[in-house]
Amino acid sequence: MKNRLNINWDDFLTNYWQKKPVVLRQAFPNFIDPISPDELAGLAVESEIESRIVTNKDGKWDAKYGPFEEFDELGESNWSLLVQAVDHWHLEAATLVEPFRVLPHWQFEDLMISYATPQGGVGPHIDNYDVFITQGMGKRRWKVGDRNPNYHQFSAHPALLHVEAYEPIIDEELNPGDILYIPIGYPHNGVSLTESLSYSVGFRTPTSQEMLSGFADYILDNVPKGIFYQDPSMQLSDKPYQIHSYEIEMLKSQMCALIHNNELFIDWFGKQTSQPMHELNIIPLDPPYSFDELVEEVASEGALYRVPSIRIFKLGNQGYIHGEKLELPEKYIDLLCQKEQLTLDDLQDDTLLQGLLKFINKGYWYFE
Repeated sequence: MKNRLNINWDDFLTNYWQKKPVVLRQAFPNFIDPISPDELAGLAVESEIESRIVTNKDGKWDAKYGPFEEFDELGESNWSLLVQAVDHWHLEAATLVEPFRVLPHWQFEDLMISYATPQGGVGPHIDNYDVFITQGMGKRRWKVGDRNPNYHQFSAHPALLHVEAYEPIIDEELNPGDILYIPIGYPHNGVSLTESLSYSVGFRTPTSQEMLSGFADYILDNVPKGIFYQDPSMQLSDKPYQIHSYEIEMLKSQMCALIHNNELFIDWFGKQTSQPMHELNIIPLDPPYSFDELVEEVASEGALYRVPSIRIFKLGNQGYIHGEKLELPEKYIDLLCQKEQLTLDDLQDDTLLQGLLKFINKGYWYFE
């Protein structure tokens, strides 16, 4: 890895994580861009990769979504290209994510890279995630305001939600290797002073509302037998139209019992949180390997690679990948979570290969 991150994580977590924004000067000393503007533009040509171009010409904001065929008509200033989940598609760029793997993997979303011309940017806005913005080539000036739930937000364009003017608590130029950390909810605006590249490592968690909705769908699919309210100790009331507080408490307890069912909740959360947030470069094998063919391929190739940025986690002693459960002993789950590349020595156990066969055929691991 060319770029080494220099952050005191204990100090950062104590004083800044989800507390306040901060500029970390030369967090990547002697930073080297892992991707060029031309390579980034090449990714934006692909239909399966999320991209957009944001322009601000004569005070008028515009945004278009890719794929794009050409960029020549955009001019030399006041526009930027943003490409999502570059870590899924560009191995060298994906190395920028690795130093942040000390933070909980399940909260990581993606690496977004933006190229901007002078005066390019996306305007003042508020994000619903925590983000580390590394400055690559060029310079950008960032203004970050304090958190305030009463900020007025408005649509500068149907695809751009901006925030009203705010008093900056950070007003700094970022040079290559500098990092700006912005917690969720802080308004910010970056304007490129030169031709530049920025790398955003984002951490996002689902809202409680989204989790309740997802868990409810899981319950409907996996607990087919209806759970009905019953009150065998009920007594007659002189107000049968009255819904009593004890009935409400029983209903709440009945619903909460589903959430407190550890087996159900862990299986749902493992499958839910290992689902990809963006398209992945997964190619199923056709025809699929038989077990004997897999053993021969291991002996021939000697190394097995996990698809970049596929989501794989361990909950308790269970493993989950790409929305599916890994039916393997715990020691193998630890191995698969820890190593993106499995060597010949790792692959000598038939139990591991039997458990991996289905997922290799689905394209989650591949031979070089």
